[in-house]
Amino acid sequence: MSAPDAASKPESARYIIDRGVVSGGTSIHNINPGLLVEKILRERIFESLYYKEKCFGLNVATLCDRAVELEYIGGQYANHRVSPFLCLLYKLILLQPKHDIVLLYLTQNDFKYLTAIAAFYVRLFFEPHQVFATLEPLLADKRKLRFRSMAGVSLTYMDEYIDTLLTQDRVCDITLPRLPKRIVLEDAEKLEPRLSAIASDLEDSSSSSDDSDSD
Repeated sequence: MSAPDAASKPESARYIIDRGVVSGGTSIHNINPGLLVEKILRERIFESLYYKEKCFGLNVATLCDRAVELEYIGGQYANHRVSPFLCLLYKLILLQPKHDIVLLYLTQNDFKYLTAIAAFYVRLFFEPHQVFATLEPLLADKRKLRFRSMAGVSLTYMDEYIDTLLTQDRVCDITLPRLPKRIVLEDAEKLEPRLSAIASDLEDSSSSSDDSDSD
């Protein structure tokens, strides 16, 4: 899969990266984007064989080719080894692609681990109301995902993974930016109240019943 050419130029042409500290990029949540990942984890990423061999020189187009090869999500495993998923996520953080490219990653239906990387990026970089509006549709996604951690490999699902991004403070060994409660954003009129899938089905059923009665 290839992403649009926009923002696909090599990272060296856009900003300077010194061990994860980005100079010339866009700050996010008032901090340097490279610092969204804690220092010790950044060092482990930079020292990992996968990052050295597979992530050097990637841009937003070629990163897709690596993402479709992924076999699991996760942070660290075994003896604090970092997962390829985490390496590619960090590379994407440094690349800072435009939002429309991230949404292209997110909404394609062929490569679930590319969707998972994009969802994590949305959680890190998008504004809170955009996070909910963008990720909540994936709560209906039942695709299986492998999850690798210090405890081993387990099975999860895309909707469960998205729920952790929306409700947990730490996912895949990365501390997430603070996310206000949904009700707070609704009260501020930044989000419409969310209609659950069950409520939506009941509403559709009620409408169908009313139509039948009128006939």
